[in-house]
Amino acid sequence: MPKISSRGIEMPASPIRKLAPLSDSAKARGLKVYHLNIGQPDLPTPEVALEAIRNIDRKVLEYSPSDGYRSYREKLVGYYAKYNINIAADDILITAGGSEAILYAFLACLNPGDEIIVPEPAYANYMAFAISTGAVIKSVASSIEDGFALPPIEKIEALITKRTKGILICNPNNPTGYLYSRSEMNKIRDIVKKYDLFLFSDEVYREFIYTGSPYISAFHLVGIEENVVLVDSVSKRYSECGIRIGALITKNKELRNAVMKLCQARLSPPLIGQIVAEASLDAGDEYMLEVYDEYVERRKFLIDSLNRIPGVYSPIPMGAFYTIARLPVDDADKFCEWCLSDFEYEGQTIFMAPASGFYTTPGLGKDEVRIAYVLKKEDLHKAMVVLEKALEAYNKVSSLRSE
Repeated sequence: MPKISSRGIEMPASPIRKLAPLSDSAKARGLKVYHLNIGQPDLPTPEVALEAIRNIDRKVLEYSPSDGYRSYREKLVGYYAKYNINIAADDILITAGGSEAILYAFLACLNPGDEIIVPEPAYANYMAFAISTGAVIKSVASSIEDGFALPPIEKIEALITKRTKGILICNPNNPTGYLYSRSEMNKIRDIVKKYDLFLFSDEVYREFIYTGSPYISAFHLVGIEENVVLVDSVSKRYSECGIRIGALITKNKELRNAVMKLCQARLSPPLIGQIVAEASLDAGDEYMLEVYDEYVERRKFLIDSLNRIPGVYSPIPMGAFYTIARLPVDDADKFCEWCLSDFEYEGQTIFMAPASGFYTTPGLGKDEVRIAYVLKKEDLHKAMVVLEKALEAYNKVSSLRSE
């Protein structure tokens, strides 16, 4: 039998999805599974977007331009202007989700063996895209003790070598919910400028900021305009994960030309998705305010509930709709598996993402999980009851095993 590539072997399994077979088995046994593992919003997609699908009047579903429909890109210029991000339509390349934007950014900017510095924990697929392109992630750990703030800039600078090509951040952050401050962003800017690095900035959660602190985009940083590669997506803000529409945005013309060749090689971004995404820009402030208010309530409820469970600790996330929680368990991977394979409470169980999969440093995150608060409060309440009962049962079983 022929062997698969080393790339295929090294590709990490998704910590968000790898336990899905156990979840499916639990459901087959008749259990109610509360999905806290994945950032799939349950809130409705804007009605204007659904109407755009219903009213498609085309006789041919054709290729779109490789960089996306100009009408959509021009409309996006107005959207970004609301956040004081001043760009032109030609700075935007439409992609098949934010994931393709990250992959193309890596392919266009990094040679095999080049290094990128990433604060961890980090979105697990960053590691997968780095492996896909032959790049090397150099991680610098943040800590749950200080809410996952940016690690000291000296630690970041100490990782820079002649192979370092960029720094990657997610702001607001997935999986921690942390929001980088102006001071932290300025420190990143200074390092990027000093060593002439790319700054890859994933900003898909800008709508979801829950503090008085301002959202500082990488495009707000003066002096590194040609270094910035902004990644975006409509998946979260409009509950449109399935239409697969994202964007890669940069003022670096040479980089745009390189990415455009990748876009041409895959022909075009999704036609139907662009129609939906363009219509969604007309959803209005009322839609976004309702979504925002709902997440504010869920966030408060979840964090309060977690921190009332004996031995559990979660910092207060300042953005996105995730938190990393520390649990009183020896191994969160085993605990998450056990919840799906061996535990139930009143016909219910929970599906969480072990946080170890969001770290590249071995041993980190072993007692942590990522929880997405994408369920209504009633279900979050039930899930927290199940979690508390599961921790009691698991630690009782563990103590018996150790005797």
